[in-house]
Amino acid sequence: MSRKRRIFDVDLPEDAVSEPSDMPELETKSARRGPMASAIGEVGDARRYREKVEADIRAENDALAHELVRLKKLGLVTDLIPLDSVRTTKLTRDRRLSDDMDLGDLKTSLREIGLSNPIRVEADGQGGYELVQGLRRLTAYRELLVETEDARWMHIPAGIFATGESDAGLYRRMVDENLIRKDVSFAEMASLARAYAADGVDGCESLDAAVNALFASVSPQKRSYIRRFALLLARLDKVLEHPAAMPRSLGLQLADRLEADPAFVGVVSDALRAAPTRDAAEELAILRRVIEGQSAPLPVKARGVPRGRRGRVALTVPVGPGVRATATQGKMELRADIDFGAVDRARLERAIEAFWHEIGDAE
Repeated sequence: MSRKRRIFDVDLPEDAVSEPSDMPELETKSARRGPMASAIGEVGDARRYREKVEADIRAENDALAHELVRLKKLGLVTDLIPLDSVRTTKLTRDRRLSDDMDLGDLKTSLREIGLSNPIRVEADGQGGYELVQGLRRLTAYRELLVETEDARWMHIPAGIFATGESDAGLYRRMVDENLIRKDVSFAEMASLARAYAADGVDGCESLDAAVNALFASVSPQKRSYIRRFALLLARLDKVLEHPAAMPRSLGLQLADRLEADPAFVGVVSDALRAAPTRDAAEELAILRRVIEGQSAPLPVKARGVPRGRRGRVALTVPVGPGVRATATQGKMELRADIDFGAVDRARLERAIEAFWHEIGDAE
């Protein structure tokens, strides 16, 4: 049986019929392709899209890696690290732990609000870390772990520096943090400078170079005090038990006397050895008595000392209670409980002339 093809005539309005030249070209390339070609094209489009996404991800990862390296160099990458992985052997500390280190307030703060300022460490490449900043915080954590046996104190927040920074740079980071907090004594700073010079860090060959390198951010006057304390420690380090407790004025007086009178070392040493169980307060009292017992002025330096030699000479002149004279390069200062402005002008001028007549030809 054959099927008959049916034909229908459809009448369209004239305005609905467009000329062939006015008809848009609806046939596209994909429409002209067969199913297989279309599938291949879609696979290619998907592959190109995936490659673009992967390239974008790699670029983002590279940017994040560079940012991580930058932040690590600044010590701004912080993590919780095991307490027992932190060592304090690479750097000579600018403070030394002692039985009288006051950590009570710090431990109370840690218990109540935690550690707001992480310690700073450098990875040692062997799974551990070397401490750069935060000896008191680290010590407080260790004590809390022993006291409480709480696992909370087994890890400590730490900023991790990138490896490769010079020892000199790490020393400066340690020093500058404590200088900002102003809780390191002159004796501790001097002790660090001596160790830095003795170890020859970054080619350092002298105490002066060590002081200049470590304490570049402090005033020249303060660096001068550190050098004076270094001289004091060089002479008395074996007999001093509490040098960190020594105030600046006492240390400077001792250094001046030790420099001017070599025999004074024996006087101080004998006085300290006579009290072997002394605490910090007793040691300071002994040193003050020894200084007060030296009523004679410091020996006059021999003529012929090269001009321009910088130093500090602090004198306690026995001419009245509360009188102190301080001499330094280009400057002489006299302190006493006197209103010098009320002194008769002629009398004051005569005193100044007499003073200059006595020492003015010393140069």
